[in-house]
Amino acid sequence: MKLVLFDCDGTLVNSGGVIHRCMAETFASAGLRVPELSETQEIIGLTLNLAISQISGIPMGAEIENLTEQYKQQFRKIRLEHDFDEPLYDGIAELIDVLAAQDDILLGMVTGKSRRGVISVMERHGFDRNFLVSRCADDCPSKPHPAMVLECCHETGCDVSQTFVIGDTTYDMMMAGSAGATAIGVNWGYHKPDRLSEAGAATILHHPSDLLGQLAR
Repeated sequence: MKLVLFDCDGTLVNSGGVIHRCMAETFASAGLRVPELSETQEIIGLTLNLAISQISGIPMGAEIENLTEQYKQQFRKIRLEHDFDEPLYDGIAELIDVLAAQDDILLGMVTGKSRRGVISVMERHGFDRNFLVSRCADDCPSKPHPAMVLECCHETGCDVSQTFVIGDTTYDMMMAGSAGATAIGVNWGYHKPDRLSEAGAATILHHPSDLLGQLAR
């Protein structure tokens, strides 16, 4: 049995615009320098408090926890607005349908989102029907710590040697490597393919359907 674990932001859904908008409004309201889009994209994939600490240069502590809560409030506000959007990348829905129909593959999600965010994405895109397991920022240490992968393996009974982590950031690739899983990068997310390769990606997908051939080997 193969376990295929997908990152969410930048791999399944294109959420960079929403994340940057929330980050910019959070920093502006706190009187901090508003980060550039490229800076926000760099930290997507980390758990929120660590991401805010890294992008602001403020050490982990009470100030970061306050900024994290402000970010969450901004995100909830935007989610209620009509222009909130975390669309699937082209080809993702079809890929998930094909993989879910295969008897020798189990699907899961490993993400820096909160559990609330995971549930929202799962329900919005129908992934709750096909994803057997998930780990998020509320469950485990931030990527690149291997806990998310290892806990998913333990819950499903799958061997880590038959586990594949699909992601768009170096954090995903390093997490997979630390766990002993196969790291597979995608070229449509937030970190460039050459960085993914340097971080341990066994291969780089140029379209979601490319994964089918990799898993068939």
